[in-house]
Amino acid sequence: MKFRPCIDLHQGKVKQIVGETLQTDSDRVIENFVSEQSPGYYASMYREDGLQGGHVIMLGGGNEEAASEALRAYPGGLQIGGGICADNAEQYLELGASHVIVTSYIFQDGKLNWEHLEAIASKVGRERLVIDLSCKERDGKYYVVTNQWRTFSDFEVNASGIASLEQYCDEFLIHAVDVEGKRQGVQERLAAQLAEWTTIPTTYAGGARSLDDLARFRDITGGRLDITIGSALDIFGGELPYRDVLKFYQS
Repeated sequence: MKFRPCIDLHQGKVKQIVGETLQTDSDRVIENFVSEQSPGYYASMYREDGLQGGHVIMLGGGNEEAASEALRAYPGGLQIGGGICADNAEQYLELGASHVIVTSYIFQDGKLNWEHLEAIASKVGRERLVIDLSCKERDGKYYVVTNQWRTFSDFEVNASGIASLEQYCDEFLIHAVDVEGKRQGVQERLAAQLAEWTTIPTTYAGGARSLDDLARFRDITGGRLDITIGSALDIFGGELPYRDVLKFYQS
């Protein structure tokens, strides 16, 4: 079990937002935090702290320059997602990303586009690809959601769905959309099931807000999943000390 740091970019700045509010109308976005520090500042801090496999996520357009700054500050240490497709994936790897993260390119019109998945896996290689399965609960099941987390697909996140994708990617990034950015605690049932279903490195994102949450997460997953924390951290305006999280994972 490892802590995976993040750098979320919106309109060229490091922000923490409630993901479900990300609309084409920027006035509707709920911002938990807007940093005065640059993307390179956070990337350099993660590099100095020896944190590997963090996520740089471009939330909408206009973030390419900011993302490039982060990747250059920590070559080989960060993954990049947001608008990634077969045509642009290689350029981000050349900028220093260890992996590219893909979501909307492979989930279109409410379905998994196998042709697109095979295209990007062929272009960058399985070992450089992370699949983001952002999911919401409906009728007791979890489904991938697209279109800025507003549209349900027909792809169920379950044991068979996970198994069908593992041959194409090196890791999964799973956003629990129902609690993402809300600091309401980890979605425990989803986390426990992911620990059972996945056989490759998998990072859970959503709701973690305290060291007690991290301890609980470790217990219910048996330490098999990694976790990322955003708006709850003091470096992003929250109350959970970043340094305490590092100590928790070093103990």
